[in-house]
Amino acid sequence: MNMTHYMQLLADNQPWNLLLFMAVPVILAETVAVTELYILFHRATGGTLVTINRTASILGGFYFVGVFLYLFINAVVPLTTGAQWRGPADMIAVGFYLTGVVPLLSMALIDLRVIGKAWSHERRLWWHAGCVALFLVVAHVAMIFGMLDPTVLWSGEAMPAGPMKH
Repeated sequence: MNMTHYMQLLADNQPWNLLLFMAVPVILAETVAVTELYILFHRATGGTLVTINRTASILGGFYFVGVFLYLFINAVVPLTTGAQWRGPADMIAVGFYLTGVVPLLSMALIDLRVIGKAWSHERRLWWHAGCVALFLVVAHVAMIFGMLDPTVLWSGEAMPAGPMKH
């Protein structure tokens, strides 16, 4: 069976790649997501869960910047320059996985007040929650396309010209 580079990355070097590229970022992001629900429902401004949320958010954001840079330099650039992509599902999986850096880093910068320093608590709360939601969407798109056999969307051969015959 063929697999996307996303799945190959997670399958290689067991269990380290799975831990470093999936478990650590997802555990930190899910910690933020779960504590975010409590914070939103209770409009919490302090306490243990707020501290856990903020810590996981900042660690997750900066950790994923490192993951992004490592994979961009060591995977995306060589795959692109060497024309080694395995089709659209492969590019979508890796692209969406790496896009996770945007919401994760944004949450960290919101928590550090680099973004939204003058915002009200309510506005910061909603932007932070929006970043959590965006991360969940891009991570799940990456996982779905990453689990596909890349030949499902593309056989590796040129697409036929002209109308398709049934």
